[in-house]
Amino acid sequence: MAVPKYKRVLLKLSGESLGGGTFGIDPEVVGVIADEIRLVAENGVQMGIVVGGGNIWRGAAGSAKGMDRVTADHIGMLATVMNSLALQDALEERGVPTRVQTAIEMRQIAEPYIRRRAIRHLEKGRVVIFAAGTGNPYFSTDTTAALRALEIEAEVILMAKRGVDGVYDSDPRINPDAKRYERIGYLDVLNQNLGVMDSTATSLCMDNNIPIIVFNFSERENILKAVCGKKLGTFVGGENHDD
Repeated sequence: MAVPKYKRVLLKLSGESLGGGTFGIDPEVVGVIADEIRLVAENGVQMGIVVGGGNIWRGAAGSAKGMDRVTADHIGMLATVMNSLALQDALEERGVPTRVQTAIEMRQIAEPYIRRRAIRHLEKGRVVIFAAGTGNPYFSTDTTAALRALEIEAEVILMAKRGVDGVYDSDPRINPDAKRYERIGYLDVLNQNLGVMDSTATSLCMDNNIPIIVFNFSERENILKAVCGKKLGTFVGGENHDD
């Protein structure tokens, strides 16, 4: 058994991660992610998860093509519900008790989001997946992750990236000389527009002093390593945080 540094965490997964970088949901890829999450749960860590919907639909992209932005964002929220149900199914196949809570009520398939109920699930060892974003248009799932992390009193946000092992001063896929930061402050992320999270989410984390660890989850057991405080990726936080 590993020795976790954090007792309660919020894991943010991109929608693309569930599709293996392609459109839709790839059950095999979702299974691999579920295996990694199971390792964390088996070590007694309480975990909330927010999943994006970009593998199915992006509200901003729909809006850019002439669709009403509110309608486009609502479709994006439904995409996150589909991803959340797929992840729940994979986790429960592996014996990990899981609950999906949605910000938009759809009681036939998931619980409505209720903060106290979510915390009680976590205390009982259940993984809680927060779906449908904040329930409001114009807010990203990054902002949802920051908001839910604060609401459930998570100690850290784990930003699991596919194929990106941290925060760089420029795009490493374009610039081979890009520098990776081991640690960086919230203001530097905002001022340099580094794209860790959107500005609303980053500001929310900064105002409430919740750290963010950005790492590549494609490598085996990296989620568990992040939870155990191993040095990997980039630590985003204030001066009083010890990474």
